[in-house]
Amino acid sequence: MKNQSYNMTIHLRNVLLHFFLFQLKFTTSFTIHPLSNLQSRQNSISHDKQSFSFSTKLYSLKPAALQILDSGKALARSGELLIEYTSKSNYNLYGGGLSAAGASIRTAGDCIAQAGASMRFKTASEIVIDEFREAGTCLLEGSKNHLVKGVDDADVDKNIQLKDQIGFLIEFMEGSGNMLEETGEKIMKRDTVTEIGSSLVNCSDYLEKLALGIQLVGSCKDDDKDDYEKENEESRNIVKESCTRMLYASEKMKEAGNNLQGIEPPKKKGKAWLKA
Repeated sequence: MKNQSYNMTIHLRNVLLHFFLFQLKFTTSFTIHPLSNLQSRQNSISHDKQSFSFSTKLYSLKPAALQILDSGKALARSGELLIEYTSKSNYNLYGGGLSAAGASIRTAGDCIAQAGASMRFKTASEIVIDEFREAGTCLLEGSKNHLVKGVDDADVDKNIQLKDQIGFLIEFMEGSGNMLEETGEKIMKRDTVTEIGSSLVNCSDYLEKLALGIQLVGSCKDDDKDDYEKENEESRNIVKESCTRMLYASEKMKEAGNNLQGIEPPKKKGKAWLKA
């Protein structure tokens, strides 16, 4: 009986000793490196926050949304009018390269308008990127394929003036397409809104020159046709309206770029506010 009680006492003493040593080891390890443990934990938290902020880094393109929407709608209408011009012109341009370029402009305008509608939402950045780049692709295709074909068509018809004027459009249509591609690329790469706005302003400059070139296309005269003035009056009005709509699209795109760059529009002086 005594042996059994003695064994139980020894066992209990060993259990308490192990428990005490375990507690001592745990306390020592915590007190020896409290700063290093705290610092490593803070570093881990900081890294998690950085990863989170990078993966969800979004900025608002909303200040340019309405202007881009208006620009896209105006550009699409300009393309439609250019197609209509080819159908009314006495040069028989419908179905050729110039009318196909008008279709490319119309499609690009639709894409830009969709981008403008999506720019109001921070979570729609992927749609905005796709629409801008698709618009750029349409204009590049129109310049490198359709306008080149339009030059060939005019050459076949031996209309040198029309050939030169259509060829004049290629550079500016290509430039506007490149700027739209660049805009989508900058949004994708998370560049600053100032840099994005700069690309939009550059695109507006190309569109302005493209619009003036389109108006010159409508002023081409075929000396071999005696009834030029009578037959082309309607078509010239159409191409003039196409130019006007594209100039408006250029103006709105420049406003959008300036808004992203933080450039305020010039204030109206005197009684100009009465006309607003």
